[in-house]
Parts: sequence; structure tokens; C-alpha cells
Amino acid sequence: MAIKIMIPTPLRQYTGKQDTVEVEGKTAGEALQNLSTKYEQLKKHLYDDKGQLRSYVNIYVNDEDIRYLQKDATAIKETDVVSIIPSIAGGVDVMNGEVETKTSISDVKLSNEEILRYSRHLIMPEVGMKGQKKLKAASILMIGAGGLGSPLGMYLAAAGVGTLGIVDFDVVDETNLQRQLLHGTNDVGRSKLESAKEKINEINPNVKVITHETRLTSENALDIISKYDLVVDGTDNFPTRYLVNDACVLLGKPYVYGSIFRFEGQVTVFSAKGGDTANGPCYRCLYPTPPPPGLVPSCAEGGVLGILPGIIGSLQALEAIKLVIEEGEPLTGRLLLFDALNLKFRELKLHKNPDCPICGDNPSIHELIDYEEFCGISPDDNYSLQDTISVNQLKEKLDNGEDIFILDVREPHEYEISNLDGYLIPLNDLPERINELDSSRDIVVHCKMGGRSAKAVSFLKQAGFKKVKNLLGGINAWAENIDRDMPVY
Repeated sequence: MAIKIMIPTPLRQYTGKQDTVEVEGKTAGEALQNLSTKYEQLKKHLYDDKGQLRSYVNIYVNDEDIRYLQKDATAIKETDVVSIIPSIAGGVDVMNGEVETKTSISDVKLSNEEILRYSRHLIMPEVGMKGQKKLKAASILMIGAGGLGSPLGMYLAAAGVGTLGIVDFDVVDETNLQRQLLHGTNDVGRSKLESAKEKINEINPNVKVITHETRLTSENALDIISKYDLVVDGTDNFPTRYLVNDACVLLGKPYVYGSIFRFEGQVTVFSAKGGDTANGPCYRCLYPTPPPPGLVPSCAEGGVLGILPGIIGSLQALEAIKLVIEEGEPLTGRLLLFDALNLKFRELKLHKNPDCPICGDNPSIHELIDYEEFCGISPDDNYSLQDTISVNQLKEKLDNGEDIFILDVREPHEYEISNLDGYLIPLNDLPERINELDSSRDIVVHCKMGGRSAKAVSFLKQAGFKKVKNLLGGINAWAENIDRDMPVY
């Protein structure tokens, strides 16, 4: 019996770029085993060394998580669809997804100018004066002022949210402009917080913008988040995502989650409280552990369609507004998936995990931890600064006529943008094509910025290569420092 399995974007590189694969199987486990037999490289990303399904990969049959059915033994029929869902990085009280602000609504006044500004809200019975006053009394924290933060900031400000906090420590660069609409060409080089605050105040001068120009860490997260009614996450890395989740659970704050990758996005609302079974699931209920570093590329490495964060960020803003005005049904307990290429929305059920270490029946996490360590981000034992070479050092060696073999581990479409006339072997193809390399030669490996090439160097050293180095900063560093005519992307 042929079963259809939907493959997410990060794993399609192992299935010949197919988004749907048909395999035989009478149970979910049997279908997955046949899938991993058919595509051997996929197996290590689905199963650990003991043959157990990895905890950062969720398997759904239709809209149900098999962890809450019969797990691997879950029976499937020909009309069922199996989906692989991997992880893609004042006081407030939360009860059933509602937000209680510390400011009494009766104390909030709307000026005549505000009544005119929000008139299209006020004539809606679901919002009205009461809802608009709730929005003015609310304080929302945005984590990030980038792709997701742009539509969030603009729509929350336009809607009349009284206080917007923003956490960011980055500056605007040209690559942001394709999707981060809070920033314009003239903002390149400026602090993102300065640019975002200026844009938000231009949209709505009634909004109080509080900026936190710092990296969110275990040391400052509780203090920053505690000052707001709810949190909307626009981060793109797993350590910060787990940090935000844990802080929100410990503080009892709702957390509007969104993530994007290439053409796909996810949105949900987490409203868990530690040890409180009456509330919904948290991020750890969905993904108990993070994927290995490098499995899911960032937008800088994997790319993202510029309009996608606009769609996902707008949905996050919508969920935040619904929580504040207490109207409609929030996405608590539901994961919304968006496929931009096929213009399809799908909804999957999320369950609160009674064994969750932070929001389960007997939580074991009572304080914030080291999230870099938790996510496995640490120096590679097989890679050190001795295994690197700068672009200036490489140029000097090439100018001196030294025999250097340049290995490019980017994708073919990136090679078309710019290249150093190197030998192209995409990183994911390296294990099968390692025989094409001569270990006796001096090899310099590069990618776009140095991340993928660092993994390639570690792999090659494990395979016995001694004379291999990673080009620091990748081809972009070469373009910025050596060949100014070469495009930076």
C-alpha cells in the first residue's frame, strides 16, 4: 500500500528535492523505515544511533502527532498523509490564552484624534471602544527587528498597541532590505533599533517604543520579559528560541511563535505555565530538543522569499491582537503551516506534553540555563583557528604561485552569482564525492561566509585530510577585501 509522505524544505536535499515521496507501509514506523531505506542520507536525520526517532522531528498522520496516538505503531491507510515536521532557530496573568494587563481599562482614555485614527476598529463590535482601550493599555515585546519584526512592529503600531518593546543589537545592511520593511536604503549602517523606532513613530506617534539594544541572554531575559504582557518572537536561532520559551513559561507570559525558511512558515501561540495543566503547550512540547547545529540553515545561508516574513509576521501580529482584545480563537494547541510555493495552509494539532521538563506535570527546569550549550553550539574538537586562512593570506599564496586547491562547498546556483574558479562540491554531496579530492594537496575550502566550509573542514580532517583550511568570511570576505568588483550576496 503506497503512502504519501510530505518532506519539509530542510530535508528535501536528501530526497532529490522532492516535496512528496510515496513509500509502502501499514504503520507510520514502517513507512518511515522504508523512506530512510530509499534515501539513506535521510536516515541519520530521522533516527539516532539507537534507531529511535529523534526528538526534534515530529511525525504527523493527517493532523495528529503520532506521539499521542500509537507512536511508530500508528496504523495508516492509503488516504492518509504522513508529514515530517522538524524544528525550523507590570504583572500579567495568562489563563486560557487571555492577556490581563496591569492597567485598568477604565483608566484608559482615547483622544478625539485617536478615535478618528482607529475608527475602522471602533465600528467593529468585536473591537469597539473596549477593545481599542485594551490595545492602548497593552505592552508587547518583540524579539528582533528584522524580517518578522518588520510587519509585527508596523501592524501592532498601526493597531494602537500602547507600548512596544524591541530587543535587537544588529545594524541594517543591504541584504536586509529585500524583506525588512522597517528599514530603508538610507538606514544602511544604522542601528536597527533606531531605524525601527523612527519608522514606528512615523506610523503612529501615540505608541511608546522602548528599545533594548542588547543580546537576549539567560542573565537579562527574565528582567526584560517580565515588564511586558506578551512576547512575539522574531528570532532566527534555536538558543534564543528556547530561551524565550523557557522565560515565558517561568513568567506565565503568552508567546506568539513564528519561523520561516525559504518558502515555508510556521505560526502558533504558546501559553504554557510551569506545572499548570490548564494551559496550552510550550515550544519544548513541540520540540523537546534542538536539531544538531547546521542541519537547518539560517536565512543568510538558506535564503528566504522576501514576502514570506511579511505573511508570517502579519499572522503573528494578528494572534497578538486577538490575545489582547480577547476575541476569536487563538492558535494555542494548533500549529499553522504555510507553503508559499503551493499557496497552501495546513493546521496540525499540538498537545501539552505531561513529561515536558518546564511546563509538564513535574517540571525539572526552574531557572534559565545555558542555551548555547543546550543547543550543542560549541567549538568543534576537530576544528580550530589553526585550520583557517584569511582572504589576504590566500591572495598572497596565490600571487606567489603556490599550488592551492580551492574547494567551493556552496550550491550550484550560488556559484553562478560569484566564484573563485574553485572546484564545486556542495557540502551535502561531500561524503559521496570525497574520492574526487587529493589529500596530498593544500586545500582551501570556502562557502558564502564560512559556516558550511567549517563543517567541510571538520569532515575532511576526520577523513584523514591534513592540509585543509577554511577561508575565514567565505567568498563574501574575498569580495569585500580583495575583489571589490565581485558581488556580495
